[in-house]
Amino acid sequence: MTTILSCCFFMGLVAWYSYRRTRGQTGNRDGYFLAGHGLTGTFIAGSLLLTNLSAEQLIGLNGSAYAFNLSSMAWEVTAAIAIVVMALVLLPRYLTGGFTTLPEFLESRFDARVRRATALLFLFGYGLVTIPSVLYSGSLAVMQLFDVPNLLGLDRSQSLQITLWTIGLIGAAYAIFGGLKAVAVSDTLNGIGLLIIGLLVPILGLVKLGEGDLLAGLSQLTSVHTEKLNAIGSISDPTPFGTVFTGMIFANLFYWGTNQYVIQRTLGARSLAQGQKGVLISGFFKIAVPFLMMIPGVIAYHLYGPDLVSMDDAYPRLAKDVLPGYLSGFFLAVLLGAVLSSFNSLLNSASTLFAIDLYQPLRPHATDDRLIRVARIAGTILALFSFLIAPLLQYAPEGVWQLIRKFTGFYNIPIIAIVVMAVFTNRTRYRVPAAGALTTIAFHLCAYGILTFAWDSGLHFIHLYAILFALEILIMAAFAAWQSRSTTCAAAPSVAPAPSVDMTPWRYARMTSITLLLAMVGVYVLFSGFGLVGNAE
Repeated sequence: MTTILSCCFFMGLVAWYSYRRTRGQTGNRDGYFLAGHGLTGTFIAGSLLLTNLSAEQLIGLNGSAYAFNLSSMAWEVTAAIAIVVMALVLLPRYLTGGFTTLPEFLESRFDARVRRATALLFLFGYGLVTIPSVLYSGSLAVMQLFDVPNLLGLDRSQSLQITLWTIGLIGAAYAIFGGLKAVAVSDTLNGIGLLIIGLLVPILGLVKLGEGDLLAGLSQLTSVHTEKLNAIGSISDPTPFGTVFTGMIFANLFYWGTNQYVIQRTLGARSLAQGQKGVLISGFFKIAVPFLMMIPGVIAYHLYGPDLVSMDDAYPRLAKDVLPGYLSGFFLAVLLGAVLSSFNSLLNSASTLFAIDLYQPLRPHATDDRLIRVARIAGTILALFSFLIAPLLQYAPEGVWQLIRKFTGFYNIPIIAIVVMAVFTNRTRYRVPAAGALTTIAFHLCAYGILTFAWDSGLHFIHLYAILFALEILIMAAFAAWQSRSTTCAAAPSVAPAPSVDMTPWRYARMTSITLLLAMVGVYVLFSGFGLVGNAE
Protein backbone atom coordinates (compact mmCIF):
# COMPACT_ATOMS: atom_id res chain seq x y z
CA MET A 1 0.00 0.00 0.00
CA THR A 2 2.90 2.37 0.77
CA THR A 3 4.23 1.75 -2.75
CA ILE A 4 0.88 2.63 -4.35
CA LEU A 5 0.34 5.74 -2.20
CA SER A 6 3.81 7.15 -2.80
CA CYS A 7 3.47 6.38 -6.51
CA CYS A 8 0.16 8.29 -6.63
CA PHE A 9 1.81 11.22 -4.83
CA PHE A 10 4.65 11.51 -7.37
CA MET A 11 2.33 11.09 -10.35
CA GLY A 12 -0.10 13.62 -8.88
CA LEU A 13 2.77 16.10 -8.47
CA VAL A 14 3.69 15.70 -12.15
CA ALA A 15 0.04 16.11 -13.21
CA TRP A 16 -0.39 19.23 -11.07
CA TYR A 17 2.76 20.88 -12.41
CA SER A 18 1.85 19.98 -16.02
CA TYR A 19 -1.61 21.50 -15.52
CA ARG A 20 -0.15 24.70 -14.09
CA ARG A 21 2.29 25.06 -17.00
CA THR A 22 -0.34 24.45 -19.71
CA ARG A 23 -3.51 26.03 -18.26
CA GLY A 24 -5.19 28.29 -20.82
CA GLN A 25 -2.64 27.54 -23.56
CA THR A 26 -4.55 24.98 -25.66
CA GLY A 27 -7.43 27.09 -26.90
CA ASN A 28 -6.19 27.43 -30.48
CA ARG A 29 -4.64 25.21 -33.12
CA ASP A 30 -1.08 26.35 -32.56
CA GLY A 31 -1.36 25.99 -28.80
CA TYR A 32 -2.90 22.52 -28.90
CA PHE A 33 -0.90 20.87 -31.67
CA LEU A 34 2.46 22.67 -31.36
CA ALA A 35 2.51 23.92 -27.75
CA GLY A 36 2.18 27.48 -29.03
CA HIS A 37 5.72 27.25 -30.45
CA GLY A 38 6.88 27.71 -26.86
CA LEU A 39 9.00 24.60 -26.21
CA THR A 40 12.56 25.26 -25.08
CA GLY A 41 15.51 22.93 -25.62
CA THR A 42 15.12 21.47 -22.12
CA PHE A 43 11.51 20.42 -22.63
CA ILE A 44 12.22 19.11 -26.14
CA ALA A 45 15.15 16.99 -24.92
CA GLY A 46 13.20 15.70 -21.93
CA SER A 47 10.18 14.82 -24.02
CA LEU A 48 12.28 13.13 -26.69
CA LEU A 49 14.04 11.10 -24.00
CA LEU A 50 10.79 9.80 -22.47
CA THR A 51 9.09 9.33 -25.85
CA ASN A 52 11.94 7.10 -26.98
CA LEU A 53 12.70 5.22 -23.76
CA SER A 54 10.11 3.26 -21.86
CA ALA A 55 9.70 0.37 -19.43
CA GLU A 56 9.98 -2.20 -22.18
CA GLN A 57 13.44 -0.85 -23.06
CA LEU A 58 14.51 -1.23 -19.44
CA ILE A 59 13.54 -4.88 -19.54
CA GLY A 60 14.37 -5.68 -23.17
CA LEU A 61 17.80 -4.05 -23.45
CA ASN A 62 18.97 -5.30 -20.07
CA GLY A 63 17.66 -8.76 -20.92
CA SER A 64 19.61 -8.72 -24.18
CA ALA A 65 22.80 -7.70 -22.34
CA TYR A 66 22.24 -10.44 -19.75
CA ALA A 67 21.65 -13.21 -22.30
CA PHE A 68 24.03 -12.05 -25.06
CA ASN A 69 26.16 -8.90 -24.93
CA LEU A 70 25.93 -5.16 -25.67
CA SER A 71 25.38 -5.57 -29.43
CA SER A 72 21.81 -4.24 -29.21
CA MET A 73 23.14 -0.89 -28.09
CA ALA A 74 23.50 -0.19 -31.82
CA TRP A 75 19.83 0.83 -31.95
CA GLU A 76 20.51 3.48 -29.33
CA VAL A 77 24.07 4.71 -29.87
CA THR A 78 24.06 4.94 -33.68
CA ALA A 79 20.93 7.08 -33.48
CA ALA A 80 23.45 9.91 -32.99
CA ILE A 81 23.97 10.01 -36.77
CA ALA A 82 20.25 10.46 -37.46
CA ILE A 83 19.96 13.03 -34.66
CA VAL A 84 22.70 15.16 -36.21
CA VAL A 85 21.00 14.96 -39.63
CA MET A 86 17.71 15.97 -38.02
CA ALA A 87 19.24 18.96 -36.20
CA LEU A 88 21.35 20.34 -39.04
CA VAL A 89 19.45 19.33 -42.21
CA LEU A 90 15.81 18.44 -41.66
CA LEU A 91 14.68 20.64 -38.75
CA PRO A 92 15.57 23.95 -40.49
CA ARG A 93 13.45 22.89 -43.48
CA TYR A 94 10.50 21.88 -41.30
CA LEU A 95 10.51 25.10 -39.29
CA THR A 96 11.07 27.34 -42.30
CA GLY A 97 7.72 26.29 -43.75
CA GLY A 98 5.87 26.49 -40.43
CA PHE A 99 4.62 22.93 -40.81
CA THR A 100 2.55 21.10 -38.20
CA THR A 101 3.02 17.58 -39.56
CA LEU A 102 5.40 15.70 -41.83
CA PRO A 103 2.65 14.95 -44.41
CA GLU A 104 2.00 18.71 -44.60
CA PHE A 105 5.68 19.21 -45.44
CA LEU A 106 5.46 16.53 -48.14
CA GLU A 107 2.46 18.25 -49.73
CA SER A 108 4.63 21.33 -50.22
CA ARG A 109 7.09 19.18 -52.19
CA PHE A 110 4.63 16.93 -54.02
CA ASP A 111 0.84 17.31 -53.80
CA ALA A 112 -2.20 16.62 -51.62
CA ARG A 113 -2.32 12.95 -52.66
CA VAL A 114 1.12 12.29 -51.16
CA ARG A 115 0.05 14.11 -48.01
CA ARG A 116 -3.02 11.88 -47.64
CA ALA A 117 -1.10 8.71 -48.47
CA THR A 118 1.65 9.32 -45.88
CA ALA A 119 -0.88 10.39 -43.23
CA LEU A 120 -2.81 7.16 -43.81
CA LEU A 121 0.43 5.17 -43.61
CA PHE A 122 1.20 6.71 -40.22
CA LEU A 123 -2.32 6.19 -38.89
CA PHE A 124 -2.41 2.64 -40.21
CA GLY A 125 0.84 1.81 -38.42
CA TYR A 126 0.10 3.73 -35.24
CA GLY A 127 -3.49 2.56 -34.83
CA LEU A 128 -3.18 -1.13 -35.63
CA VAL A 129 0.05 -2.04 -33.89
CA THR A 130 2.29 0.75 -32.55
CA ILE A 131 -0.11 2.37 -30.04
CA PRO A 132 -1.58 -0.95 -28.79
CA SER A 133 1.88 -2.56 -28.59
CA VAL A 134 3.40 0.33 -26.62
CA LEU A 135 0.46 0.18 -24.22
CA TYR A 136 0.64 -3.62 -23.92
CA SER A 137 4.42 -4.00 -23.58
CA GLY A 138 4.68 -1.08 -21.15
CA SER A 139 1.83 -2.41 -19.02
CA LEU A 140 3.38 -5.88 -19.05
CA ALA A 141 6.75 -4.47 -17.97
CA VAL A 142 5.22 -2.55 -15.06
CA MET A 143 3.18 -5.60 -14.04
CA GLN A 144 6.28 -7.82 -14.04
CA LEU A 145 8.54 -5.37 -12.25
CA PHE A 146 6.11 -4.84 -9.39
CA ASP A 147 4.40 -8.22 -9.31
CA VAL A 148 0.99 -6.56 -9.64
CA PRO A 149 -0.97 -9.87 -9.33
CA ASN A 150 0.38 -10.40 -5.80
CA LEU A 151 0.19 -6.71 -4.98
CA LEU A 152 -3.53 -6.58 -5.82
CA GLY A 153 -4.41 -10.21 -5.10
CA LEU A 154 -5.66 -10.80 -8.67
CA ASP A 155 -4.79 -13.27 -11.41
CA ARG A 156 -2.45 -12.35 -14.27
CA SER A 157 -5.17 -11.54 -16.81
CA GLN A 158 -7.08 -9.27 -14.44
CA SER A 159 -3.88 -7.54 -13.33
CA LEU A 160 -2.88 -6.89 -16.94
CA GLN A 161 -6.27 -5.38 -17.71
CA ILE A 162 -6.16 -3.08 -14.68
CA THR A 163 -2.58 -1.97 -15.40
CA LEU A 164 -3.36 -1.44 -19.07
CA TRP A 165 -6.51 0.60 -18.47
CA THR A 166 -4.88 2.69 -15.74
CA ILE A 167 -1.93 3.63 -17.91
CA GLY A 168 -4.13 4.10 -20.96
CA LEU A 169 -6.66 6.40 -19.30
CA ILE A 170 -4.02 8.61 -17.67
CA GLY A 171 -1.99 8.81 -20.88
CA ALA A 172 -5.09 9.57 -22.95
CA ALA A 173 -6.03 12.39 -20.57
CA TYR A 174 -2.66 14.09 -21.10
CA ALA A 175 -2.76 13.70 -24.88
CA ILE A 176 -6.45 14.46 -25.49
CA PHE A 177 -7.05 17.32 -23.05
CA GLY A 178 -3.61 18.81 -22.50
CA GLY A 179 -2.21 18.83 -26.03
CA LEU A 180 1.47 18.73 -26.91
CA LYS A 181 2.72 21.01 -24.14
CA ALA A 182 1.17 18.88 -21.38
CA VAL A 183 2.86 15.86 -22.95
CA ALA A 184 6.23 17.64 -23.14
CA VAL A 185 6.13 19.05 -19.59
CA SER A 186 5.12 15.74 -17.99
CA ASP A 187 7.72 13.92 -20.09
CA THR A 188 10.48 16.20 -18.86
CA LEU A 189 9.61 15.68 -15.18
CA ASN A 190 9.32 11.93 -15.64
CA GLY A 191 12.58 12.02 -17.60
CA ILE A 192 14.40 13.46 -14.60
CA GLY A 193 13.02 10.60 -12.53
CA LEU A 194 14.09 8.04 -15.14
CA LEU A 195 17.64 9.39 -15.12
CA ILE A 196 17.78 9.20 -11.31
CA ILE A 197 16.61 5.58 -11.31
CA GLY A 198 18.79 4.82 -14.33
CA LEU A 199 21.86 5.96 -12.41
CA LEU A 200 20.92 4.42 -9.06
CA VAL A 201 20.36 0.85 -10.26
CA PRO A 202 23.79 0.28 -11.89
CA ILE A 203 25.64 2.16 -9.11
CA LEU A 204 23.94 0.19 -6.35
CA GLY A 205 24.35 -2.95 -8.45
CA LEU A 206 28.11 -2.41 -8.59
CA VAL A 207 28.16 -1.85 -4.83
CA LYS A 208 26.36 -5.18 -4.35
CA LEU A 209 28.71 -6.89 -6.83
CA GLY A 210 31.71 -5.56 -4.90
CA GLU A 211 30.17 -6.63 -1.58
CA GLY A 212 29.85 -3.05 -0.43
CA ASP A 213 32.75 -1.60 -2.44
CA LEU A 214 31.80 0.30 -5.63
CA LEU A 215 35.32 0.21 -7.09
CA ALA A 216 35.66 -3.52 -6.39
CA GLY A 217 32.41 -4.13 -8.20
CA LEU A 218 33.56 -2.02 -11.17
CA SER A 219 36.84 -3.94 -11.26
CA GLN A 220 35.00 -7.26 -11.40
CA LEU A 221 32.63 -5.99 -14.09
CA THR A 222 35.51 -4.93 -16.33
CA SER A 223 37.76 -7.93 -15.81
CA VAL A 224 35.46 -10.99 -15.57
CA HIS A 225 33.10 -12.19 -18.33
CA THR A 226 34.20 -9.25 -20.46
CA GLU A 227 32.61 -10.91 -23.50
CA LYS A 228 29.35 -9.53 -22.10
CA LEU A 229 30.68 -6.01 -22.71
CA ASN A 230 31.20 -6.60 -26.42
CA ALA A 231 29.18 -4.26 -28.65
CA ILE A 232 30.51 -5.72 -31.91
CA GLY A 233 27.72 -8.20 -32.57
CA SER A 234 28.32 -11.39 -34.54
CA ILE A 235 25.83 -12.94 -36.95
CA SER A 236 24.37 -14.97 -34.07
CA ASP A 237 23.83 -11.95 -31.82
CA PRO A 238 20.53 -10.02 -31.70
CA THR A 239 22.05 -7.11 -33.65
CA PRO A 240 24.93 -8.07 -35.99
CA PHE A 241 27.46 -5.25 -36.32
CA GLY A 242 27.08 -5.23 -40.11
CA THR A 243 23.49 -3.97 -39.82
CA VAL A 244 24.84 -0.69 -38.41
CA PHE A 245 26.02 0.19 -41.92
CA THR A 246 22.91 -0.89 -43.83
CA GLY A 247 19.25 -0.65 -42.88
CA MET A 248 19.78 0.63 -39.34
CA ILE A 249 20.89 3.98 -40.72
CA PHE A 250 17.56 4.40 -42.50
CA ALA A 251 15.50 3.03 -39.62
CA ASN A 252 17.08 5.62 -37.30
CA LEU A 253 16.69 8.39 -39.88
CA PHE A 254 13.00 7.58 -40.11
CA TYR A 255 12.55 7.49 -36.37
CA TRP A 256 14.44 10.67 -35.48
CA GLY A 257 13.89 12.69 -38.64
CA THR A 258 10.43 11.86 -39.98
CA ASN A 259 8.38 9.93 -37.40
CA GLN A 260 5.55 12.31 -36.49
CA TYR A 261 5.26 11.31 -32.86
CA VAL A 262 8.97 12.04 -32.34
CA ILE A 263 9.45 15.18 -34.42
CA GLN A 264 6.23 16.92 -33.34
CA ARG A 265 7.85 18.35 -30.21
CA THR A 266 10.66 19.80 -32.36
CA LEU A 267 8.06 21.43 -34.62
CA GLY A 268 6.77 23.17 -31.48
CA ALA A 269 10.19 24.68 -30.71
CA ARG A 270 10.38 28.33 -29.65
CA SER A 271 13.13 28.86 -32.23
CA LEU A 272 15.41 26.91 -34.52
CA ALA A 273 18.20 27.29 -31.96
CA GLN A 274 16.05 25.81 -29.16
CA GLY A 275 14.93 22.97 -31.44
CA GLN A 276 18.50 22.10 -32.42
CA LYS A 277 19.62 22.31 -28.79
CA GLY A 278 16.86 19.94 -27.64
CA VAL A 279 17.48 17.40 -30.40
CA LEU A 280 21.25 17.32 -29.86
CA ILE A 281 20.99 17.07 -26.07
CA SER A 282 18.71 14.05 -26.53
CA GLY A 283 21.53 12.51 -28.57
CA PHE A 284 23.82 12.48 -25.53
CA PHE A 285 21.09 10.68 -23.58
CA LYS A 286 21.11 8.02 -26.32
CA ILE A 287 24.88 7.66 -25.96
CA ALA A 288 24.33 7.06 -22.21
CA VAL A 289 21.78 4.25 -22.78
CA PRO A 290 24.35 1.38 -22.65
CA PHE A 291 25.46 2.57 -19.20
CA LEU A 292 21.94 3.13 -17.84
CA MET A 293 19.93 0.40 -19.56
CA MET A 294 22.38 -2.39 -20.47
CA ILE A 295 25.17 -2.47 -17.89
CA PRO A 296 22.60 -3.48 -15.21
CA GLY A 297 21.91 -6.60 -17.31
CA VAL A 298 25.62 -7.48 -17.28
CA ILE A 299 25.75 -6.87 -13.52
CA ALA A 300 22.78 -9.24 -13.15
CA TYR A 301 24.74 -11.92 -15.03
CA HIS A 302 27.65 -11.50 -12.59
CA LEU A 303 25.34 -11.71 -9.58
CA TYR A 304 22.92 -14.44 -10.61
CA GLY A 305 24.75 -16.35 -13.34
CA PRO A 306 22.96 -17.74 -16.40
CA ASP A 307 20.24 -19.43 -14.34
CA LEU A 308 17.43 -16.88 -14.37
CA VAL A 309 14.21 -18.35 -15.76
CA SER A 310 14.01 -15.64 -18.42
CA MET A 311 16.43 -12.99 -19.60
CA ASP A 312 13.59 -10.50 -19.06
CA ASP A 313 13.88 -11.18 -15.32
CA ALA A 314 17.38 -9.65 -15.17
CA TYR A 315 16.46 -6.01 -14.57
CA PRO A 316 13.41 -6.60 -12.33
CA ARG A 317 15.47 -8.93 -10.12
CA LEU A 318 18.41 -6.52 -9.84
CA ALA A 319 16.23 -3.46 -9.23
CA LYS A 320 14.25 -5.27 -6.54
CA ASP A 321 17.45 -6.41 -4.80
CA VAL A 322 19.36 -3.11 -4.79
CA LEU A 323 16.78 -0.33 -4.49
CA PRO A 324 15.76 0.53 -0.91
CA GLY A 325 12.11 -0.01 -0.07
CA TYR A 326 11.34 3.69 0.41
CA LEU A 327 12.10 4.26 -3.31
CA SER A 328 9.65 1.62 -4.56
CA GLY A 329 6.80 4.11 -5.03
CA PHE A 330 9.08 6.57 -6.83
CA PHE A 331 10.39 3.74 -9.02
CA LEU A 332 6.85 2.69 -9.95
CA ALA A 333 5.91 6.31 -10.72
CA VAL A 334 8.95 6.69 -12.98
CA LEU A 335 8.17 3.48 -14.86
CA LEU A 336 4.53 4.45 -15.28
CA GLY A 337 5.65 7.88 -16.48
CA ALA A 338 7.97 6.33 -19.06
CA VAL A 339 5.18 4.14 -20.41
CA LEU A 340 2.73 7.05 -20.35
CA SER A 341 5.13 9.17 -22.38
CA SER A 342 5.36 6.80 -25.32
CA PHE A 343 1.61 6.15 -25.26
CA ASN A 344 0.42 9.73 -24.96
CA SER A 345 2.96 10.98 -27.54
CA LEU A 346 1.68 8.46 -30.07
CA LEU A 347 -1.93 9.31 -29.30
CA ASN A 348 -1.31 13.05 -29.54
CA SER A 349 0.46 12.72 -32.88
CA ALA A 350 -2.11 10.33 -34.35
CA SER A 351 -4.96 12.71 -33.49
CA THR A 352 -2.91 15.59 -34.95
CA LEU A 353 -2.41 13.69 -38.21
CA PHE A 354 -6.11 12.93 -38.48
CA ALA A 355 -7.25 16.49 -37.78
CA ILE A 356 -4.61 18.37 -39.78
CA ASP A 357 -3.90 16.04 -42.71
CA LEU A 358 -7.20 14.25 -43.29
CA TYR A 359 -9.99 16.39 -41.82
CA GLN A 360 -8.77 19.94 -42.46
CA PRO A 361 -8.17 19.50 -46.23
CA LEU A 362 -11.82 18.40 -46.52
CA ARG A 363 -12.99 21.30 -44.33
CA PRO A 364 -10.52 24.10 -45.13
CA HIS A 365 -12.60 26.70 -43.28
CA ALA A 366 -12.86 24.72 -40.06
CA THR A 367 -12.22 26.85 -36.97
CA ASP A 368 -9.48 26.12 -34.47
CA ASP A 369 -12.10 24.98 -31.95
CA ARG A 370 -13.49 22.54 -34.51
CA LEU A 371 -10.06 21.11 -35.34
CA ILE A 372 -9.25 20.61 -31.66
CA ARG A 373 -12.62 18.95 -31.09
CA VAL A 374 -12.05 16.59 -34.03
CA ALA A 375 -8.55 15.77 -32.75
CA ARG A 376 -9.93 14.97 -29.30
CA ILE A 377 -12.64 12.73 -30.74
CA ALA A 378 -10.09 10.94 -32.92
CA GLY A 379 -7.76 10.54 -29.92
CA THR A 380 -10.56 9.13 -27.79
CA ILE A 381 -11.53 6.59 -30.47
CA LEU A 382 -7.90 5.53 -30.97
CA ALA A 383 -7.40 5.16 -27.22
CA LEU A 384 -10.48 2.97 -26.81
CA PHE A 385 -9.45 0.92 -29.83
CA SER A 386 -5.98 0.37 -28.37
CA PHE A 387 -7.52 -0.76 -25.05
CA LEU A 388 -9.33 -3.50 -26.95
CA ILE A 389 -6.43 -4.53 -29.22
CA ALA A 390 -3.57 -4.39 -26.70
CA PRO A 391 -4.49 -7.53 -24.66
CA LEU A 392 -4.69 -9.56 -27.88
CA LEU A 393 -0.98 -8.96 -28.53
CA GLN A 394 -0.07 -11.52 -25.85
CA TYR A 395 -1.12 -14.14 -28.40
CA ALA A 396 1.31 -12.91 -31.10
CA PRO A 397 3.08 -16.10 -32.28
CA GLU A 398 6.55 -14.49 -32.46
CA GLY A 399 6.13 -12.17 -29.51
CA VAL A 400 5.27 -8.48 -29.42
CA TRP A 401 8.86 -7.28 -30.03
CA GLN A 402 9.13 -9.14 -33.31
CA LEU A 403 5.65 -8.03 -34.32
CA ILE A 404 6.52 -4.37 -33.75
CA ARG A 405 9.75 -4.58 -35.72
CA LYS A 406 8.17 -6.39 -38.64
CA PHE A 407 5.12 -4.17 -38.81
CA THR A 408 7.05 -0.90 -38.63
CA GLY A 409 8.80 -1.96 -41.83
CA PHE A 410 5.59 -1.35 -43.74
CA TYR A 411 5.85 2.42 -43.44
CA ASN A 412 9.26 3.56 -42.17
CA ILE A 413 11.39 2.99 -45.28
CA PRO A 414 9.07 4.47 -47.96
CA ILE A 415 8.55 7.58 -45.84
CA ILE A 416 12.26 8.22 -45.24
CA ALA A 417 13.00 7.54 -48.93
CA ILE A 418 10.37 10.06 -50.01
CA VAL A 419 11.63 12.66 -47.53
CA VAL A 420 15.24 12.23 -48.72
CA MET A 421 14.20 12.84 -52.33
CA ALA A 422 11.94 15.73 -51.31
CA VAL A 423 14.80 17.47 -49.51
CA PHE A 424 17.64 16.85 -51.95
CA THR A 425 15.84 17.21 -55.30
CA ASN A 426 13.52 20.08 -54.41
CA ARG A 427 15.46 22.78 -56.27
CA THR A 428 17.06 20.65 -58.95
CA ARG A 429 16.02 19.96 -62.50
CA TYR A 430 15.33 16.32 -61.64
CA ARG A 431 12.55 16.94 -59.16
CA VAL A 432 10.52 13.86 -58.20
CA PRO A 433 6.85 14.12 -59.24
CA ALA A 434 4.00 13.05 -56.96
CA ALA A 435 3.47 9.94 -59.10
CA GLY A 436 6.97 8.76 -58.18
CA ALA A 437 6.27 9.07 -54.45
CA LEU A 438 2.90 7.30 -54.73
CA THR A 439 4.42 4.49 -56.81
CA THR A 440 7.15 4.08 -54.18
CA ILE A 441 4.55 3.63 -51.45
CA ALA A 442 2.61 1.04 -53.47
CA PHE A 443 5.81 -0.82 -54.42
CA HIS A 444 7.04 -0.95 -50.83
CA LEU A 445 3.78 -2.22 -49.38
CA CYS A 446 3.71 -5.07 -51.91
CA ALA A 447 7.43 -5.92 -51.85
CA TYR A 448 7.83 -5.75 -48.08
CA GLY A 449 4.67 -7.76 -47.49
CA ILE A 450 5.84 -10.52 -49.84
CA LEU A 451 9.46 -10.65 -48.62
CA THR A 452 8.46 -10.58 -44.95
CA PHE A 453 5.30 -12.65 -44.71
CA ALA A 454 4.95 -14.71 -47.91
CA TRP A 455 8.53 -15.67 -48.83
CA ASP A 456 11.59 -16.04 -46.62
CA SER A 457 14.46 -14.33 -48.41
CA GLY A 458 16.98 -15.39 -45.76
CA LEU A 459 18.03 -11.76 -45.24
CA HIS A 460 18.04 -10.07 -41.85
CA PHE A 461 15.11 -7.66 -41.84
CA ILE A 462 17.46 -4.68 -41.29
CA HIS A 463 19.41 -5.56 -44.44
CA LEU A 464 16.06 -5.76 -46.23
CA TYR A 465 15.40 -2.18 -45.16
CA ALA A 466 18.55 -1.02 -46.97
CA ILE A 467 17.80 -2.96 -50.17
CA LEU A 468 14.25 -1.63 -50.42
CA PHE A 469 15.42 1.90 -49.64
CA ALA A 470 17.91 1.75 -52.54
CA LEU A 471 15.28 0.37 -54.93
CA GLU A 472 12.78 3.03 -53.94
CA ILE A 473 15.32 5.81 -54.47
CA LEU A 474 15.91 4.39 -57.96
CA ILE A 475 12.17 4.30 -58.67
CA MET A 476 11.80 7.98 -57.77
CA ALA A 477 14.96 8.90 -59.67
CA ALA A 478 13.48 7.21 -62.76
CA PHE A 479 10.28 9.23 -62.40
CA ALA A 480 12.31 12.43 -61.98
CA ALA A 481 14.33 11.67 -65.13
CA TRP A 482 11.13 10.90 -67.06
CA GLN A 483 9.51 14.16 -65.96
CA SER A 484 12.56 16.20 -66.91
CA ARG A 485 12.12 14.99 -70.50
CA SER A 486 8.35 15.45 -70.58
CA THR A 487 6.64 18.65 -71.59
CA THR A 488 3.23 17.50 -70.44
CA CYS A 489 3.94 16.98 -66.73
CA ALA A 490 2.59 19.63 -64.40
CA ALA A 491 5.09 21.52 -62.35
CA ALA A 492 5.46 20.50 -58.75
CA PRO A 493 3.70 22.72 -56.23
CA SER A 494 5.67 25.48 -54.61
CA VAL A 495 4.76 26.79 -51.18
CA ALA A 496 6.32 30.04 -50.02
CA PRO A 497 8.21 29.59 -46.76
CA ALA A 498 6.40 31.02 -43.75
CA PRO A 499 8.56 30.49 -40.68
CA SER A 500 6.69 30.90 -37.41
CA VAL A 501 9.80 31.17 -35.23
CA ASP A 502 13.24 32.77 -35.18
CA MET A 503 15.36 30.81 -37.67
CA THR A 504 18.77 31.79 -36.32
CA PRO A 505 20.72 28.49 -35.86
CA TRP A 506 22.18 27.53 -32.51
CA ARG A 507 25.75 28.83 -32.54
CA TYR A 508 27.11 25.62 -31.00
CA ALA A 509 25.10 23.21 -33.17
CA ARG A 510 27.98 22.07 -35.38
CA MET A 511 30.49 21.76 -32.55
CA THR A 512 27.99 19.82 -30.46
CA SER A 513 27.20 17.55 -33.42
CA ILE A 514 30.88 16.71 -33.90
CA THR A 515 31.23 16.02 -30.16
CA LEU A 516 28.18 13.74 -30.27
CA LEU A 517 29.55 11.72 -33.20
CA LEU A 518 32.95 11.40 -31.53
CA ALA A 519 31.21 10.20 -28.36
CA MET A 520 29.40 7.56 -30.43
CA VAL A 521 32.70 6.28 -31.81
CA GLY A 522 34.25 6.42 -28.35
CA VAL A 523 31.51 4.24 -26.83
CA TYR A 524 32.02 1.63 -29.54
CA VAL A 525 35.78 1.65 -28.96
CA LEU A 526 35.20 1.30 -25.20
CA PHE A 527 32.94 -1.73 -25.63
CA SER A 528 35.13 -3.59 -28.14
CA GLY A 529 38.38 -5.51 -28.33
CA PHE A 530 40.23 -2.18 -28.25
CA GLY A 531 38.69 -1.38 -24.87
CA LEU A 532 37.08 -3.34 -22.07
CA VAL A 533 36.49 -6.56 -24.00
CA GLY A 534 40.23 -7.14 -24.22
CA ASN A 535 40.69 -6.35 -20.54
CA ALA A 536 40.06 -9.86 -19.17
CA GLU A 537 42.33 -11.14 -16.44
